Formats: sequence, structure tokens, C-alpha cells
Amino acid sequence: MDDKIRNGIGAAIGQIPSGLFILTSRHEDKRTGMLASWAQQVSFEPPMVSVAVAKGRPVMAMISASRQFGLCQIPKGDKRIMRKFASGIDPAEDPFLGFDLVENTETHVPILAQVLSYLECHLVSHIDVEADHNLIIGNVVGGNFVGGDPEIRTRKDGFKY
Repeated sequence: MDDKIRNGIGAAIGQIPSGLFILTSRHEDKRTGMLASWAQQVSFEPPMVSVAVAKGRPVMAMISASRQFGLCQIPKGDKRIMRKFASGIDPAEDPFLGFDLVENTETHVPILAQVLSYLECHLVSHIDVEADHNLIIGNVVGGNFVGGDPEIRTRKDGFKY
């Protein structure tokens, strides 16, 4: 593909708006999370969401093992959560230390208390789409809208975060 076409495609893809989320999981005594921006509702009944996850991210092993995940929507302007989860999390680290968590959740995955909203999901499908990201689909079994405005992003180049 020539550069002019690639640049046009990248600019167009980059204009697809997305929220910012922390994808969370727990398995046995370990917890982890990552910043995710490609999340979407895929079904009304039952309620389901999809999340794209870069191949090789440690959160996928926990989601596959536990068959559960959380999706916490970052409120507008919350730099503390973004900074913590934007870079890779060391697998030996518990990234939720120092953050308040929602108690008594349906799935027991870590849910950050200071978010705009959250969803708790049972994994329905993990799809290898033969690209640099995989797609997970979850049946929403719990959640809440806490309040505030969402952090919404577009990108100049759809081929880069």
C-alpha cells in the first residue's frame, strides 16, 4: 500500500472515537489490569461487550484462566489511573494497591471505585482475528454508573495508540 493511501486510512481510522478503560482480571491470588481503548457494546440481550487486547498482554492469561474480566471507564481528566495502567504492569506487581476498590462485586475481579462506570463480565469468547490484537467478548453480569463525564479520544493516526 502506498504512503498516501496508508496515511488517508490511518487518519480516517483515527477519527473513530473511543473511551478509555482499565481492563481488569483476577485469578487465584493475582490481579492485573491494562489501559484499553477499543471497547464496544455488541448485544442488548443478553448484554455483551467486546474489548480488543494486544497479543501477548499478561491480562489475557488471567482472563482465559478465570473466564472473567472487569471494564472500568476512566472519568475525564483522571491522570492518576491513566499513568498507572498505561505502561506495562510487571506480572509480580499488584497494580491496584493504593486504589480504592468496589466491594462485594459479582465476579470478584478488581473494580476501581473512582471510575465513571464499570462492568463485570463472564468471558464468552476469545477470538484470534489473525492480527496484532485479539478480541474478547463478555456477558455483562454486573456493573454500575458512578457518575461524571467520560474520557473520549480520537487519534491523528489510526495505526498508533
